[in-house]
Amino acid sequence: MDKTLHEGFADEIWKIALFTDHQLFDRFHKYNLKSDKARSGKVALSLKELSQFIPGDYVVHTDHGVGRFAGLVRMPNGESTQEVIKLIYQNEDVVFVSIHSLHKVSKYRGKDGEIPRLNKLGTGAWEKLKERTKTKIKDIARDLIKLYSQRREEKGFAYSPDSFLQNELEAGFTYEDTPDQSKATADVKQDMERDVPMDRLVCGDVGFGKTEIAVRAAFKAVADDKQVAILVPTTVLAYQHYQTFTARL
Repeated sequence: MDKTLHEGFADEIWKIALFTDHQLFDRFHKYNLKSDKARSGKVALSLKELSQFIPGDYVVHTDHGVGRFAGLVRMPNGESTQEVIKLIYQNEDVVFVSIHSLHKVSKYRGKDGEIPRLNKLGTGAWEKLKERTKTKIKDIARDLIKLYSQRREEKGFAYSPDSFLQNELEAGFTYEDTPDQSKATADVKQDMERDVPMDRLVCGDVGFGKTEIAVRAAFKAVADDKQVAILVPTTVLAYQHYQTFTARL
């Protein structure tokens, strides 16, 4: 059998009754939910994920809007019971969400300390807000497409391929490049050698070699008689970069 059971059954012929561990230990079953348009693949809800919600937390339901989480409760379902999530809305209206639809519920994320306003059921305000948001997103996407289209038509400065000095600089690096560092360096230099405006952001954890990539890109620019500005948020970091660039160059 390649499927899981979330409740037991009785066999009258063999006179046996089978129970799942979820029934014996009163645990939540791990459901596999079919993906909706916003998700791809199957999403499994576990007890750990459900326990991340604390009664009183603000949550967002895709169909009803912002509500307040009031815990997991058991509701009668024929001869058995079913776990559901309880949400509170304006005027203490209650929505019970089946555990099969928990993928529609997410934790509210807003500004720190900001208390959101609960939506009122049956008014259509949430649907109107979603439509306005969709329209705004489409407008932003349209503006971005227009902006990038204009950037593609503009001509930028194409830097020269790596010189022997560039190779010597990179060979003098005392550490072995990580695979991601090598790829990021190659991508940055490839962008610099194209005649279109460059648009790239290098992200990485502390100590993973971002500064070395900046050193190599800066050297490549200076080698073609261009100036380079290094912007950092603090004077301490500015001094650290000064030391790093001085040691490498």
